[in-house]
Amino acid sequence: MTTLYIRYPARAAAADNGVPASCQFALVGDGGNVMQQGAGALGNLGQLVSGARRVVLLLAAADVSLLKVKMPPLSGARLKAALPNLVEEQVLGDPADCVLALAPASGDSDERVVAVANRAWLEVLVKALVAQGAHGVSALPVQLSLPLAPGSVSAALGVDDAGLELTLRSAPNEGLGLTLPNAAEAALHTLRALAGEAPVTLYVAPAQRAEYAAAAANVPGITLEEDNWVHRIAAAKAVPFDLAAGLGAVSGATARAWARWKWPYRIAVAAVLVNIVGMNWEWMRLKREESALRQNMTQVFRSAYPNLPMIGDPVEQMRRNIAVARAGSGGGTADEFTTMSAVLGEALAVLPNREAVAGIDYKERSMTVKFKPNSVDANALAQVQAALAQRKMSATESGPGVWLVKAGGK
Repeated sequence: MTTLYIRYPARAAAADNGVPASCQFALVGDGGNVMQQGAGALGNLGQLVSGARRVVLLLAAADVSLLKVKMPPLSGARLKAALPNLVEEQVLGDPADCVLALAPASGDSDERVVAVANRAWLEVLVKALVAQGAHGVSALPVQLSLPLAPGSVSAALGVDDAGLELTLRSAPNEGLGLTLPNAAEAALHTLRALAGEAPVTLYVAPAQRAEYAAAAANVPGITLEEDNWVHRIAAAKAVPFDLAAGLGAVSGATARAWARWKWPYRIAVAAVLVNIVGMNWEWMRLKREESALRQNMTQVFRSAYPNLPMIGDPVEQMRRNIAVARAGSGGGTADEFTTMSAVLGEALAVLPNREAVAGIDYKERSMTVKFKPNSVDANALAQVQAALAQRKMSATESGPGVWLVKAGGK
């Protein structure tokens, strides 16, 4: 997986003059190794953009303001909603036309850094990348991609179509940018004035190092270093906020991602709907069968007992009526207490110990027989089970010395 870093020039250099602005880019592997680098118009990087896992857009320092703002004791969504009002006094124009990104709190200070960029301009850039197939886009202030040593100031000077682009970083989340005339010594004096008394590390392109080395001889406290993508990428990875996130779904190419899943999502929804319809159709069919069966049982009950009201389940009521009729005629059912106790007594006759039974409970057409300790074993249970089976009854051991006897051989 790769990440594509693009340094977009200042808006002044990218003005509409009929020539696309040239952007420096670097394709970086997961290990931080630079696989490819060069320069080209943003609209001509489609193959690199679509092939990268993520695109990081480094915005010119002149186009991103880093403001120190005193924050009220709010958190989460409330603080985010209050940001436009908090930066209103430091922003030219309407804060609603800006994208705002808030840096994390540092220490006990109630001041935090807010990155501000023009919303419409940034949205055009991000949409251009998404249209070329970007899977995810981040936008960072380029001034925070400069390495920074404690107690010093980092700066970079680069040539673009508008002149010299000065980038300065004075603190972990602080920096600025200017567009200057293309004059090396004058640019160094401007840099020296902006940095104050702090030592300055100035990053320049290798081809310009000799020119700036001669100019730096007349400006104290400036050390030259060659600008390259390795230290830029290392510093950019530590930037704590993302301006593109303020654009919503456009920044992460969410719409494009959903477009790829549109048909699978539709098929999944259709499959769920088909299953729901099928289940409901089957339920209605079974409901109709149940209704027809209950109606048939009701008719059978009423034809057998025309003078009796039907209460509850007709099958259970008919079973009770049959049991009552048998009892009235001197007969009995197999699960009555008297019948079961008689059959059990005959079955227990096979045991050598006739006084092994400690108690009998009858409940819900079954008998629980408790035996005296150590009076029955598995062999005795097998003998009784065989005797009961001949009379269509069963016995199972439900606990130590406890048997459960049921009618019907269940």
